[in-house]
Amino acid sequence: MSASSSERGKVIARVGRVIATRLGHAIFIILAVIILTFSLIHLAPGDAAEVLTFSQGGASEEQLAEIREEFNLDDPFLSQLGNYIIDAFRFDFGNSFFFQQPVSDLVLDRLWPTILLVSTALGMAIVGGVILGVYSARRPEKTSSHVMTVLALFGFSAPIFWTGIMLLLLFSSWLGWLPSNGMNSVTVGDGFFEKSWDTIKHLILPATTLGFFYMAQYSRISRATMLEVLGSDYVRTARAKGLKERVVIWKHALRNAVIPVVTIAGFQIAAILSGGILVETVFNWPGMGRLAFEALLRRDTPILMGMLIISAIIVIVANLLTDLAYRLIDPRIRYKT
Repeated sequence: MSASSSERGKVIARVGRVIATRLGHAIFIILAVIILTFSLIHLAPGDAAEVLTFSQGGASEEQLAEIREEFNLDDPFLSQLGNYIIDAFRFDFGNSFFFQQPVSDLVLDRLWPTILLVSTALGMAIVGGVILGVYSARRPEKTSSHVMTVLALFGFSAPIFWTGIMLLLLFSSWLGWLPSNGMNSVTVGDGFFEKSWDTIKHLILPATTLGFFYMAQYSRISRATMLEVLGSDYVRTARAKGLKERVVIWKHALRNAVIPVVTIAGFQIAAILSGGILVETVFNWPGMGRLAFEALLRRDTPILMGMLIISAIIVIVANLLTDLAYRLIDPRIRYKT
């Protein structure tokens, strides 16, 4: 009993060190993102006070001076940076120049639609890509395998916005099966199931557009990895023991073949979020990508800063979840630092 308790204590201590190390790295990365983005936006040409008054036809020098004083734009750079770092770690990113609302409120309102879109697209890409890759690897000489290879190359090479427009024309404009834009219909009721079903119908096209690009890539990766794994000694041993083919494939081979897909998916979270900007613009999806596009057109730097920081946090959390996924898929790497 004492040996078991001692072993559990060592595991808990090791996990604690891993968590502390990851949190330290996360804080350092977030701080670096804040400093770099704030510096780049500060060095960019243009005056935020003039941007604020542009839609109103401009302003006098006295009015511009009042605006700079109100938003602390006339303070020294290091003072502005220090104040922003302190406020950012309190989740206060200031007020939007255009919307005249707290940036944190605006971003949080758009965060859930983006998480819904990205997580659905990523889930479709991983599950669909792995299934197609495994099927293609089991029958590499079949015509269906070659067709999947061509489709994967086409999906990976086609621009995301072009795929979105084609799906929009086919399933919304021509066939009329799915809604064309937004997250909910204007006429949808307040019932939970009615509203959820309406959201799902609006989600299908943008999630498919974003997921199809990465599904094509993951199918190629899983196919190549599965072909390598199927030729390994332990798979031949499992077959020699008389195990059924589906057990060999889905229980023994897949566990090792899926690790590269999970690795690349974790690294591509930032790219998927960037691709979400195009998808949300095409389908008018009310997420962070759409808000970033609007803020960029209006040069609303507080929103852009807040979104960059929150996006960095999302990427860091995604990488932590990827580490956990490693340990669930392969127990041999569990609790390693």
